[in-house]
Amino acid sequence: MIPGAAEYDVDLTVDEERVDRLLAVTPADVDAAPELSFARNVFVPLTTACRYTCTYCTYYDPPGQAELMAPDEVRDVCARGADAGCTEALFTFGDDPDERYDAIHDQLDSWGHDSIHTYLREACKIALEEGLLPHANPGDQTREQMATVADVNASMGVMLETTADVQAHGGPRAKNPGQRLNTLRNAGELSVPFTTGILVGIGEDWADRAESILAIRELHERYGHIQEVIVQPVVENERWTDGTPDLATMRRVTAMARAGLPDEISVQVPPNLAPARDLLDCGVDDLGGVSPVTDDHINPDYAWPALRELEDIADEAGVPLRERLPVYERFVDESRGDAEWVSDRIREAIEWDDVHGERFRSVLRTGENPA
Repeated sequence: MIPGAAEYDVDLTVDEERVDRLLAVTPADVDAAPELSFARNVFVPLTTACRYTCTYCTYYDPPGQAELMAPDEVRDVCARGADAGCTEALFTFGDDPDERYDAIHDQLDSWGHDSIHTYLREACKIALEEGLLPHANPGDQTREQMATVADVNASMGVMLETTADVQAHGGPRAKNPGQRLNTLRNAGELSVPFTTGILVGIGEDWADRAESILAIRELHERYGHIQEVIVQPVVENERWTDGTPDLATMRRVTAMARAGLPDEISVQVPPNLAPARDLLDCGVDDLGGVSPVTDDHINPDYAWPALRELEDIADEAGVPLRERLPVYERFVDESRGDAEWVSDRIREAIEWDDVHGERFRSVLRTGENPA
Protein backbone atom coordinates (compact mmCIF):
# COMPACT_ATOMS: atom_id res chain seq x y z
CA MET A 1 0.00 0.00 0.00
CA ILE A 2 1.29 3.45 -0.93
CA PRO A 3 2.01 5.51 2.21
CA GLY A 4 -0.91 7.85 3.01
CA ALA A 5 -3.22 6.44 0.32
CA ALA A 6 -5.74 5.12 2.83
CA GLU A 7 -5.63 8.38 4.81
CA TYR A 8 -6.76 10.28 1.70
CA ASP A 9 -9.09 7.52 0.50
CA VAL A 10 -7.07 7.00 -2.66
CA ASP A 11 -7.99 3.56 -3.98
CA LEU A 12 -4.84 2.74 -5.87
CA THR A 13 -2.77 -0.43 -5.67
CA VAL A 14 0.00 -1.02 -8.18
CA ASP A 15 0.30 -4.64 -9.30
CA GLU A 16 3.67 -6.18 -8.39
CA GLU A 17 3.89 -8.08 -11.67
CA ARG A 18 3.60 -4.80 -13.59
CA VAL A 19 6.35 -3.35 -11.39
CA ASP A 20 8.59 -6.34 -12.18
CA ARG A 21 7.96 -5.98 -15.91
CA LEU A 22 8.79 -2.29 -15.82
CA LEU A 23 11.97 -2.97 -13.85
CA ALA A 24 13.18 -5.12 -16.74
CA VAL A 25 12.96 -2.23 -19.24
CA THR A 26 16.19 -0.81 -20.65
CA PRO A 27 16.85 2.07 -23.09
CA ALA A 28 17.12 -0.50 -25.87
CA ASP A 29 13.43 -1.33 -25.36
CA VAL A 30 12.10 2.12 -26.32
CA ASP A 31 12.28 4.29 -29.42
CA ALA A 32 13.44 7.85 -29.79
CA ALA A 33 10.62 10.34 -30.34
CA PRO A 34 10.06 11.69 -33.86
CA GLU A 35 10.06 15.30 -32.62
CA LEU A 36 10.79 17.46 -29.58
CA SER A 37 8.65 20.20 -28.07
CA PHE A 38 9.09 22.99 -25.55
CA ALA A 39 7.13 25.88 -24.08
CA ARG A 40 8.25 29.48 -23.75
CA ASN A 41 7.37 30.73 -20.28
CA VAL A 42 8.00 33.09 -17.42
CA PHE A 43 8.41 31.92 -13.85
CA VAL A 44 6.16 33.76 -11.40
CA PRO A 45 7.23 32.72 -7.88
CA LEU A 46 4.06 33.88 -6.16
CA THR A 47 5.26 32.95 -2.68
CA THR A 48 8.31 31.28 -1.17
CA ALA A 49 6.37 30.22 1.91
CA CYS A 50 5.92 26.45 2.26
CA ARG A 51 4.51 24.11 4.87
CA TYR A 52 7.21 21.53 4.04
CA THR A 53 10.96 21.49 4.69
CA CYS A 54 12.29 19.00 2.12
CA THR A 55 16.04 18.64 2.48
CA TYR A 56 16.76 19.02 -1.26
CA CYS A 57 14.76 22.23 -1.81
CA THR A 58 16.23 25.74 -1.89
CA TYR A 59 12.96 27.37 -2.93
CA TYR A 60 11.19 27.71 0.40
CA ASP A 61 11.97 30.39 2.97
CA PRO A 62 11.19 30.01 6.69
CA PRO A 63 8.58 32.18 8.44
CA GLY A 64 9.73 35.76 8.71
CA GLN A 65 11.81 35.48 5.53
CA ALA A 66 9.25 34.25 2.99
CA GLU A 67 8.17 36.58 0.21
CA LEU A 68 4.85 37.21 -1.50
CA MET A 69 4.75 38.90 -4.90
CA ALA A 70 2.52 41.95 -5.12
CA PRO A 71 -0.04 42.25 -7.95
CA ASP A 72 1.98 44.93 -9.74
CA GLU A 73 5.07 42.68 -9.64
CA VAL A 74 3.04 39.84 -11.16
CA ARG A 75 1.82 42.16 -13.89
CA ASP A 76 5.32 43.43 -14.67
CA VAL A 77 6.79 39.92 -15.04
CA CYS A 78 3.88 38.77 -17.20
CA ALA A 79 4.06 41.85 -19.43
CA ARG A 80 7.78 41.35 -19.99
CA GLY A 81 7.15 37.70 -20.79
CA ALA A 82 4.45 38.48 -23.33
CA ASP A 83 6.70 41.08 -24.95
CA ALA A 84 9.39 38.39 -25.29
CA GLY A 85 7.00 36.02 -27.04
CA CYS A 86 6.23 33.76 -24.08
CA THR A 87 2.88 31.99 -23.92
CA GLU A 88 2.94 30.56 -20.37
CA ALA A 89 2.94 32.09 -16.90
CA LEU A 90 4.25 29.36 -14.58
CA PHE A 91 3.04 30.16 -11.07
CA THR A 92 5.28 28.42 -8.55
CA PHE A 93 4.73 28.02 -4.83
CA GLY A 94 5.87 26.43 -1.77
CA ASP A 95 2.96 24.30 -0.70
CA ASP A 96 0.01 26.09 0.92
CA PRO A 97 1.52 28.34 3.67
CA ASP A 98 0.54 27.10 7.13
CA GLU A 99 -0.25 29.09 10.25
CA ARG A 100 3.43 29.81 10.99
CA TYR A 101 3.48 32.30 8.10
CA ASP A 102 1.47 34.98 9.87
CA ALA A 103 3.09 37.83 7.89
CA ILE A 104 2.08 36.19 4.60
CA HIS A 105 -1.48 35.71 5.78
CA ASP A 106 -1.64 39.28 7.10
CA GLN A 107 -0.51 40.58 3.72
CA LEU A 108 -3.09 38.46 1.89
CA ASP A 109 -5.77 39.78 4.22
CA SER A 110 -4.74 43.38 3.54
CA TRP A 111 -5.22 42.67 -0.18
CA GLY A 112 -8.68 41.28 0.45
CA HIS A 113 -7.84 37.58 0.24
CA ASP A 114 -8.62 34.89 2.78
CA SER A 115 -6.27 32.32 1.22
CA ILE A 116 -3.34 31.99 -1.14
CA HIS A 117 -5.67 30.34 -3.64
CA THR A 118 -7.98 33.32 -3.98
CA TYR A 119 -4.89 35.46 -4.54
CA LEU A 120 -3.61 32.95 -7.09
CA ARG A 121 -6.90 33.38 -8.94
CA GLU A 122 -6.31 37.14 -9.12
CA ALA A 123 -2.75 36.57 -10.31
CA CYS A 124 -3.90 34.20 -13.05
CA LYS A 125 -6.38 36.81 -14.26
CA ILE A 126 -3.53 39.32 -14.43
CA ALA A 127 -1.52 36.88 -16.57
CA LEU A 128 -4.45 36.45 -18.94
CA GLU A 129 -4.88 40.21 -19.22
CA GLU A 130 -1.20 40.56 -20.11
CA GLY A 131 -1.35 37.87 -22.81
CA LEU A 132 -0.11 34.70 -21.09
CA LEU A 133 -1.81 31.38 -20.36
CA PRO A 134 -1.50 30.48 -16.65
CA HIS A 135 -0.08 27.14 -15.53
CA ALA A 136 -0.19 27.04 -11.73
CA ASN A 137 1.74 24.61 -9.58
CA PRO A 138 0.61 25.37 -6.02
CA GLY A 139 1.54 21.98 -4.54
CA ASP A 140 -0.95 19.77 -2.73
CA GLN A 141 -4.52 20.97 -3.15
CA THR A 142 -7.91 19.99 -1.89
CA ARG A 143 -10.66 19.66 -4.48
CA GLU A 144 -12.14 22.97 -3.28
CA GLN A 145 -8.80 24.77 -3.61
CA MET A 146 -8.22 23.47 -7.12
CA ALA A 147 -11.76 24.34 -8.18
CA THR A 148 -11.09 27.92 -7.04
CA VAL A 149 -8.45 28.41 -9.74
CA ALA A 150 -9.05 25.71 -12.37
CA ASP A 151 -11.07 27.85 -14.79
CA VAL A 152 -8.36 30.53 -15.02
CA ASN A 153 -5.60 28.00 -15.76
CA ALA A 154 -4.82 26.44 -19.11
CA SER A 155 -3.27 23.53 -17.22
CA MET A 156 -1.96 22.84 -13.74
CA GLY A 157 0.60 20.58 -12.14
CA VAL A 158 2.31 19.09 -9.14
CA MET A 159 5.27 16.73 -8.96
CA LEU A 160 4.31 13.40 -7.45
CA GLU A 161 8.05 12.96 -6.83
CA THR A 162 7.73 9.45 -5.39
CA THR A 163 5.24 7.06 -3.86
CA ALA A 164 7.88 6.10 -1.29
CA ASP A 165 8.21 7.41 2.24
CA VAL A 166 11.71 8.90 2.00
CA GLN A 167 13.86 10.58 4.62
CA ALA A 168 14.38 13.60 2.34
CA HIS A 169 10.73 14.44 3.04
CA GLY A 170 11.28 13.79 6.72
CA GLY A 171 10.57 15.82 9.79
CA PRO A 172 7.32 16.93 11.38
CA ARG A 173 6.14 18.56 8.13
CA ALA A 174 6.80 15.76 5.65
CA LYS A 175 5.16 15.38 2.26
CA ASN A 176 2.66 12.55 2.08
CA PRO A 177 2.54 10.44 -1.12
CA GLY A 178 -1.16 9.79 -0.55
CA GLN A 179 -1.86 13.51 -0.40
CA ARG A 180 0.09 14.02 -3.63
CA LEU A 181 -1.95 11.30 -5.35
CA ASN A 182 -5.12 12.89 -4.00
CA THR A 183 -4.14 16.13 -5.76
CA LEU A 184 -3.68 14.21 -9.02
CA ARG A 185 -7.08 12.60 -8.50
CA ASN A 186 -8.71 15.97 -7.82
CA ALA A 187 -7.33 17.25 -11.12
CA GLY A 188 -8.80 14.26 -12.92
CA GLU A 189 -12.21 14.67 -11.35
CA LEU A 190 -12.21 18.37 -12.24
CA SER A 191 -11.03 17.73 -15.83
CA VAL A 192 -7.84 19.77 -15.43
CA PRO A 193 -5.07 19.02 -17.97
CA PHE A 194 -2.23 18.11 -15.66
CA THR A 195 1.56 17.85 -15.49
CA THR A 196 3.28 15.68 -12.91
CA GLY A 197 6.59 13.91 -12.55
CA ILE A 198 9.04 11.88 -10.53
CA LEU A 199 12.09 13.20 -8.69
CA VAL A 200 15.01 10.81 -9.01
CA GLY A 201 17.66 10.33 -6.33
CA ILE A 202 15.96 11.43 -3.10
CA GLY A 203 16.17 8.04 -1.41
CA GLU A 204 13.71 5.98 -3.42
CA ASP A 205 14.73 2.60 -4.86
CA TRP A 206 14.08 1.14 -8.31
CA ALA A 207 10.84 -0.51 -7.31
CA ASP A 208 9.62 2.84 -5.93
CA ARG A 209 10.39 4.48 -9.28
CA ALA A 210 8.45 1.85 -11.17
CA GLU A 211 5.55 2.10 -8.72
CA SER A 212 5.45 5.90 -9.07
CA ILE A 213 5.28 5.68 -12.87
CA LEU A 214 2.54 3.07 -12.74
CA ALA A 215 0.55 5.02 -10.14
CA ILE A 216 0.51 8.00 -12.51
CA ARG A 217 -0.54 5.70 -15.33
CA GLU A 218 -3.41 4.24 -13.33
CA LEU A 219 -4.82 7.64 -12.46
CA HIS A 220 -4.52 8.73 -16.09
CA GLU A 221 -6.36 5.61 -17.21
CA ARG A 222 -9.24 6.63 -14.95
CA TYR A 223 -9.45 10.28 -15.98
CA GLY A 224 -7.36 10.88 -19.11
CA HIS A 225 -5.92 14.11 -17.70
CA ILE A 226 -2.13 13.69 -17.54
CA GLN A 227 -0.45 15.54 -20.39
CA GLU A 228 3.21 15.10 -19.47
CA VAL A 229 5.44 13.42 -16.89
CA ILE A 230 8.73 15.05 -15.93
CA VAL A 231 11.70 12.81 -15.14
CA GLN A 232 13.84 15.11 -13.00
CA PRO A 233 17.08 14.34 -11.17
CA VAL A 234 17.72 15.87 -7.79
CA VAL A 235 20.67 18.23 -8.13
CA GLU A 236 23.36 19.54 -5.81
CA ASN A 237 22.63 22.84 -4.12
CA GLU A 238 23.24 24.62 -0.82
CA ARG A 239 20.78 22.32 0.97
CA TRP A 240 21.42 19.05 -0.87
CA THR A 241 24.91 17.58 -0.93
CA ASP A 242 24.04 13.88 -1.24
CA GLY A 243 24.71 13.70 -4.96
CA THR A 244 22.74 13.51 -8.16
CA PRO A 245 21.83 10.42 -10.19
CA ASP A 246 24.42 9.28 -12.73
CA LEU A 247 23.76 9.03 -16.45
CA ALA A 248 23.08 5.28 -16.40
CA THR A 249 20.38 5.81 -13.77
CA MET A 250 18.75 8.63 -15.71
CA ARG A 251 18.79 6.64 -18.94
CA ARG A 252 17.15 3.64 -17.34
CA VAL A 253 14.48 5.53 -15.41
CA THR A 254 13.64 7.69 -18.45
CA ALA A 255 13.17 4.55 -20.56
CA MET A 256 11.01 3.08 -17.81
CA ALA A 257 8.82 6.18 -17.85
CA ARG A 258 8.40 5.97 -21.62
CA ALA A 259 7.59 2.25 -21.52
CA GLY A 260 5.31 2.53 -18.51
CA LEU A 261 3.17 5.44 -19.66
CA PRO A 262 0.55 5.63 -22.43
CA ASP A 263 1.80 7.02 -25.72
CA GLU A 264 -0.29 10.21 -25.43
CA ILE A 265 1.59 11.29 -22.30
CA SER A 266 4.80 13.16 -23.08
CA VAL A 267 8.00 12.29 -21.25
CA GLN A 268 9.85 15.46 -20.35
CA VAL A 269 13.36 16.10 -19.05
CA PRO A 270 14.38 19.60 -17.90
CA PRO A 271 17.42 20.54 -20.02
CA ASN A 272 18.96 22.73 -17.32
CA LEU A 273 18.98 19.84 -14.82
CA ALA A 274 19.27 16.64 -16.85
CA PRO A 275 21.69 15.56 -19.63
CA ALA A 276 19.00 15.90 -22.29
CA ARG A 277 21.25 15.08 -25.25
CA ASP A 278 22.06 11.70 -23.71
CA LEU A 279 18.43 10.86 -22.94
CA LEU A 280 16.71 11.49 -26.26
CA ASP A 281 17.02 7.88 -27.38
CA CYS A 282 15.26 6.87 -24.14
CA GLY A 283 11.91 8.21 -25.32
CA VAL A 284 12.05 11.89 -24.35
CA ASP A 285 9.76 14.03 -26.50
CA ASP A 286 9.55 17.29 -24.52
CA LEU A 287 12.11 19.70 -23.07
CA GLY A 288 9.70 21.51 -20.77
CA GLY A 289 9.21 25.18 -20.21
CA VAL A 290 12.19 27.48 -20.68
CA SER A 291 12.25 31.20 -20.15
CA PRO A 292 13.97 33.99 -22.06
CA VAL A 293 13.00 36.40 -19.26
CA THR A 294 13.19 34.82 -15.80
CA ASP A 295 15.41 32.42 -13.86
CA ASP A 296 14.43 28.92 -12.81
CA HIS A 297 13.42 30.02 -9.32
CA ILE A 298 13.17 26.41 -8.14
CA ASN A 299 16.77 25.67 -9.17
CA PRO A 300 18.44 29.10 -9.41
CA ASP A 301 21.95 27.65 -9.74
CA TYR A 302 21.03 26.00 -13.04
CA ALA A 303 20.43 28.46 -15.87
CA TRP A 304 17.92 27.87 -18.65
CA PRO A 305 19.43 26.97 -22.01
CA ALA A 306 18.87 29.48 -24.78
CA LEU A 307 16.50 28.60 -27.59
CA ARG A 308 19.54 28.11 -29.84
CA GLU A 309 20.75 25.32 -27.53
CA LEU A 310 17.37 23.58 -27.70
CA GLU A 311 17.57 23.79 -31.49
CA ASP A 312 21.06 22.28 -31.35
CA ILE A 313 19.78 19.40 -29.19
CA ALA A 314 17.04 18.68 -31.70
CA ASP A 315 19.41 19.04 -34.68
CA GLU A 316 21.86 16.60 -33.09
CA ALA A 317 19.03 14.10 -32.70
CA GLY A 318 17.86 14.72 -36.26
CA VAL A 319 14.31 15.64 -35.25
CA PRO A 320 12.23 18.83 -35.54
CA LEU A 321 11.73 21.16 -32.58
CA ARG A 322 8.34 22.79 -32.16
CA GLU A 323 6.94 25.20 -29.64
CA ARG A 324 3.80 24.26 -27.69
CA LEU A 325 1.37 25.92 -25.31
CA PRO A 326 1.17 25.00 -21.61
CA VAL A 327 -1.97 23.03 -22.49
CA TYR A 328 -1.53 20.28 -25.06
CA GLU A 329 -3.48 20.51 -28.30
CA ARG A 330 -5.67 17.47 -27.68
CA PHE A 331 -7.17 19.09 -24.59
CA VAL A 332 -8.15 22.19 -26.55
CA ASP A 333 -9.74 20.10 -29.27
CA GLU A 334 -11.55 17.55 -27.11
CA SER A 335 -14.28 17.44 -24.51
CA ARG A 336 -14.92 14.67 -22.02
CA GLY A 337 -18.60 13.89 -21.86
CA ASP A 338 -20.27 16.96 -20.42
CA ALA A 339 -16.96 18.42 -19.22
CA GLU A 340 -14.64 20.65 -21.24
CA TRP A 341 -10.94 20.26 -20.63
CA VAL A 342 -10.41 24.02 -20.86
CA SER A 343 -12.77 26.68 -19.59
CA ASP A 344 -14.52 29.25 -21.76
CA ARG A 345 -12.11 31.85 -20.36
CA ILE A 346 -9.06 29.90 -21.56
CA ARG A 347 -10.64 28.89 -24.86
CA GLU A 348 -11.50 32.52 -25.56
CA ALA A 349 -7.90 33.55 -24.88
CA ILE A 350 -6.60 30.92 -27.30
CA GLU A 351 -9.17 31.06 -30.08
CA TRP A 352 -10.91 34.42 -30.05
CA ASP A 353 -8.78 36.98 -28.25
CA ASP A 354 -8.03 39.58 -30.93
CA VAL A 355 -5.11 41.01 -28.97
CA HIS A 356 -3.22 37.86 -27.96
CA GLY A 357 -4.97 34.99 -29.71
CA GLU A 358 -2.90 35.06 -32.92
CA ARG A 359 0.22 34.07 -31.00
CA PHE A 360 -1.55 31.27 -29.11
CA ARG A 361 -3.26 29.89 -32.21
CA SER A 362 -0.03 29.93 -34.19
CA VAL A 363 1.81 27.94 -31.53
CA LEU A 364 -1.09 25.54 -31.07
CA ARG A 365 -1.54 24.75 -34.76
CA THR A 366 1.93 25.15 -36.26
CA GLY A 367 4.40 25.11 -33.39
CA GLU A 368 5.70 28.51 -34.47
CA ASN A 369 5.48 31.68 -32.42
CA PRO A 370 4.99 34.87 -34.49
CA ALA A 371 6.60 36.87 -31.68
